[in-house]
Amino acid sequence: MHKIALIIKREYFIRVKKKSFLLTTIGVPLFIIGFYAIIIAISLDESGGSDKNKIAVVDDAQLFNGKIENANPNIVYSIIKNETESNYIKKYQKAGYDAFLFIPNDSVAKTKSIYNLHSNTSMNLPLMSSIEETINEAIKKKTLIANGINPEAFQKMIHPVELENTVDTETGQKKSFADVAYGVSFACGILIYMMMLIYGTQVMRGVTEEKTNRIAEVMVSSVKPFQMMMGKIIGIGAVGLTQFAVWIFLMFLMQMAIPLIFPDMMQQINNASTTSSENISMASNIMQGLSSLHLGKILFAFLFYFLGGYLTYASIFAAIGSVVSEDQQEAQQLVFPVMMPIILGFVIMTKAVNEPNSSLAVFGSIFPLTSPIVMMGRIAYDIPSWQIVVSILCLICSFLFFTWIAGKIYRTGILLYGKKPSWKEMIKWAFAKS
Repeated sequence: MHKIALIIKREYFIRVKKKSFLLTTIGVPLFIIGFYAIIIAISLDESGGSDKNKIAVVDDAQLFNGKIENANPNIVYSIIKNETESNYIKKYQKAGYDAFLFIPNDSVAKTKSIYNLHSNTSMNLPLMSSIEETINEAIKKKTLIANGINPEAFQKMIHPVELENTVDTETGQKKSFADVAYGVSFACGILIYMMMLIYGTQVMRGVTEEKTNRIAEVMVSSVKPFQMMMGKIIGIGAVGLTQFAVWIFLMFLMQMAIPLIFPDMMQQINNASTTSSENISMASNIMQGLSSLHLGKILFAFLFYFLGGYLTYASIFAAIGSVVSEDQQEAQQLVFPVMMPIILGFVIMTKAVNEPNSSLAVFGSIFPLTSPIVMMGRIAYDIPSWQIVVSILCLICSFLFFTWIAGKIYRTGILLYGKKPSWKEMIKWAFAKS
């Protein structure tokens, strides 16, 4: 056990002291936080960050009755009188307008009308949509008045329906936040998917480098091959856990700093939380959704499935690294069958976040080679406890089984040079009696 601890210490500190580790662990999260801070700052900018668009309107149909009700602050309408479309096309640019909208006389009575919007450059889609919305609202108001209906009274009679999902459990009722559960599940699943690939291949490269540099021959004289393999796997896994801890700490600091950096956003969230459900903002909905989730269970499941999935696949990657010499193409051929269940798990996870109780999602979350990814795609939902227990037991048994097989392959392959073993030969080594 002491020798394994020494190898763990060596593998851990070699990687932690690298500049690349500091860059990816601290630099990348700070870059992402800064990027999202810029997005939040832009979204809270009341000026909109864009120039005003001046649009001239020749209203032959008297659609707006001399006054245009505009909800877009980036558009300034001006009604031009005593002009025709053909004449004003030549004048609107010299008059300082960006576009010219012409509404023909008989357009309101038609079931579908096409209006001409002349401009000196192509108009963007959000601007076109805003202009269309302004015209449609004016047509609706004019049609209601023509039929003897008060537009304000009609607007009060319209009550939009909002569907709220209430989950009935044995302990009581609670509100469901499906969108938040979807986001948390997908983020956890894809994070484990990426980490298993990244750190699994790191284990394989580390074993291959030690073999090609003949370092393994020296180490095998002092420690058993299985101890060397486990020390490398656990040491690199500890590096991954360190990164997770730093990222969680940085996220906690970011959450604490948001009220100080963006007080306007927090004021909006607080105001939204005291109003009706129709006015709850997206940020407030996310915070309420996170508070409704079992974050302790999700964190425990994340750590367990990361460790279980990593240890299972890292042992297989270590076994592959022990039989590879300097031919990287040979390594790719051996790695491909190992990558298939990881990719399959990711594909099933994308379906499980939408249908967490489907047969495919249940199977993927129990099958040990896909469960680390798929179960994280379901863990934010209320899934039966027996499925979690069975999944955990299967993953533990899978880790023990593959570690035992990988240890036997590693013992033979680490000292094998000049030969390219096939999967068939590696399986023979795994089940050999001695």
